[in-house]
Amino acid sequence: MSLLWPEFLYLLGIVPLLIGVYIWILRRRRRFAVRYSSLALVRDAIPRHSALRRHFPFALFLLTVASLTVALTRPVSIVSVPANQTSIILAIDVSRSMCSTDIAPNRLEAAKNAALSFVEHQGANTQIGVVAFSGFAEIVQAPTTDQEILETAINSLVTGHRTAIGSGILKAIDAIAAIDKNVAPSVISSSANLPPTPVPQGAYAPDIIVLLTDGVSNAGPLPLDAAQQAADRGVRVYTIGFGTANGGEFPNCGIQLQGNEPFGGGQFGGGPGFGGFRRGIDEVTLKQVAELTGGEYYPAESASELEHVFQSLPLYLITRHETTEISFIFVAIGAALAALAMLLSWTWHPMN
Repeated sequence: MSLLWPEFLYLLGIVPLLIGVYIWILRRRRRFAVRYSSLALVRDAIPRHSALRRHFPFALFLLTVASLTVALTRPVSIVSVPANQTSIILAIDVSRSMCSTDIAPNRLEAAKNAALSFVEHQGANTQIGVVAFSGFAEIVQAPTTDQEILETAINSLVTGHRTAIGSGILKAIDAIAAIDKNVAPSVISSSANLPPTPVPQGAYAPDIIVLLTDGVSNAGPLPLDAAQQAADRGVRVYTIGFGTANGGEFPNCGIQLQGNEPFGGGQFGGGPGFGGFRRGIDEVTLKQVAELTGGEYYPAESASELEHVFQSLPLYLITRHETTEISFIFVAIGAALAALAMLLSWTWHPMN
């Protein structure tokens, strides 16, 4: 259960205040009580259950106040229901380091093959989209169920300069927002659009992002800032760190992706054919991105491990989460407690 207006919980401070007033009234009445010569006689004459009858209605009244206060906070319950259609965005790093040959024939080709295998094993109602990112990010293929189109899009991936993991996440959010009206598009700092209200904690969209990278973000927005936008929309991000610890040669992969690279698209780390240099995978950030959004991080150091990671993605968790406000339950409980308090008060302490 989550609360949409948790600030109203401060009103629960009324409860101890009411208890203090109640105790003050009881003490004030004692001053005007008739004095008896023997308190023992009075104690013997008063039934043992009289104290319960005297204070129980007031206790019910306090519970009524507490229940109605909780109702003011607008509690919501999150229910998972099967999603009729799911969307998976494959955000694939196509930076220059993906040309590394430590994983044959190179990391990019191994990533393509794993992605193709993943697409082939998906159901007919699963929409898959492809986002490529280097120093910028682009939607290569909008979410679709057409596997032939997806195969063409994946095979068309080419490398670019630098690595903008945050841009890849934001562009994947936009790909989801284009087909899911419940997911707002990403917001950049200079945008006039206000960020959406974050979804209640534990609520998720029936869409996920699978982000594969082999390096460290060195362009675009910070990955954690982009991940926060995904979390605010209930979009889980599953991250994959791809590559070996030793790295490998960087031959020219072929056609270079050109676009909105920062700093005029300068190539990071040298010209075509440089070898032996490899940036390490920023596993700390990838784990934080996954944890922040409710996803999971997977390492993969070979083509077979990468295919296993794709097969192990918990797609059974892709459900639609409905958020239902349950304030009426606490209102009903409060009304029932108030009615019971009045009934017992009238029964145990009749006016005549």
